[in-house]
Amino acid sequence: MTPIDIIEKEKIFAVLRNTQPEETKRIIKALTDGGIKVIEIVIETPDMVKVIEDITKENNRPLIMAGGIITQRQAKIAIDSGADVIVSPVFQMNLVRLCKSQKTPLIMTATTPNEAYSAWKARTQLIKISPANPMGGAEYIEDLLRPMKFLNIIAAGSIKIDDINSYIKAGAKAVGIGRGLYGGCDYNQITDNAKKACDKIKLL
Repeated sequence: MTPIDIIEKEKIFAVLRNTQPEETKRIIKALTDGGIKVIEIVIETPDMVKVIEDITKENNRPLIMAGGIITQRQAKIAIDSGADVIVSPVFQMNLVRLCKSQKTPLIMTATTPNEAYSAWKARTQLIKISPANPMGGAEYIEDLLRPMKFLNIIAAGSIKIDDINSYIKAGAKAVGIGRGLYGGCDYNQITDNAKKACDKIKLL
């Protein structure tokens, strides 16, 4: 299966924003123990690149998406570190060309219908709508897809575990959950939250 196939199959991914490498690794372990198999690590410091490198060397590892990527240099570093997918918060053709040359899937972020359509025209395999919840939640996804059913959408941004199914039913291929999985939690709670999120998907 391709990375995109895996994301669509799992229907859920964790979004980690952290600047502490060892804590990030422990959170990832807790999430994977709970059944999460796709994780986006937002690159806010160079240390997070090392986390990607370490995690992708492990056996039975999750699929790793490198998030927050804006420049070609950032993308190349993340790919060389083992990232399976690049996620950019912006639409940029330079990233499209680089990821195509590196044979690495690129997910671009959009908020408006025009941005989503432009990303689709650039042959982006998945388009991330973020921040989805402030934009109108699952109803916004449904409204966005109504005239453009050909878009392959994933949603993220202030989404709660209990809202996962509404996004999938609205047409999102997958849903990203951030601090709702791990914020203010100990590692046992993180694992329990991950199990709860995965159980939501199983009910679909």
